[in-house]
Amino acid sequence: MRSIGIDLEKFVKKGLLKFQNARPSTWGLELHLAMIHNMISEFSPSVVMVDPITNFLAIGDRIETKQMLTRLIDFLKARQITAMFTSLTSGGDDLEDSEVDVSSLMDAWLLVKNIECNGERNRGLYILKARGVAHSNQIREFLLTDHGIQLVDAYVGSEGVLMGSARSSQVAREKAAEVDRKLVMERKQRELRRKQELYEAQLIALKSQYETERDTILRELEEEKQRQQVVAVQRLEIARLRQADNGEVQMQGNGARKSRKGTAR
Repeated sequence: MRSIGIDLEKFVKKGLLKFQNARPSTWGLELHLAMIHNMISEFSPSVVMVDPITNFLAIGDRIETKQMLTRLIDFLKARQITAMFTSLTSGGDDLEDSEVDVSSLMDAWLLVKNIECNGERNRGLYILKARGVAHSNQIREFLLTDHGIQLVDAYVGSEGVLMGSARSSQVAREKAAEVDRKLVMERKQRELRRKQELYEAQLIALKSQYETERDTILRELEEEKQRQQVVAVQRLEIARLRQADNGEVQMQGNGARKSRKGTAR
């Protein structure tokens, strides 16, 4: 386990983890089951892992192995102990059927399988069932690295599921396309800012031109108003003068008539 970055020794030294290794052919199925019961009773674990259960087929047929594992599963469930069983599969077999016929007793079933594509073999992991729990139906790429186990989203596209170098190449192409889209967006944003600045500059120029023309027109209107006032005053003055002239002539005319009347007498 250290080869993939998982150190279990510290848990063993603390008494939190215990290994029991035994060859299947050392004892029969009943003795294996009895030893597992005794170990669980002594250690009182919260999790038990049996790896792999298919090895029991070396000392018993499928029916006997299923009966023994069924009793073990019932024992673990009765004690509310979480159990994880691994089962080896053979190439060409139906991977969605366990060789020891206990899959129906399991609450969750994870399947790890080799997927061949583009001249590579890569591990894929997906959930066949998880009783009473919402779960994904997507395949994940299962990687064993120096830093532990990693699950990577497999690329699913028009060409199907891509893993390994094909997935890495596709991811690189998508990143390059994303960079191109980002550059295009930045260029469009710069163009939009430039047009906005040009629009604002034109708006300022038009506003300045409008204010200049408005001031000129208002000044012309004021001057015209003043001229009209002057003309109106002049017209009133002329009218007043004309009325004065008419009155003097009339008075003179009346005087002349009077004078002429006096002479006739």
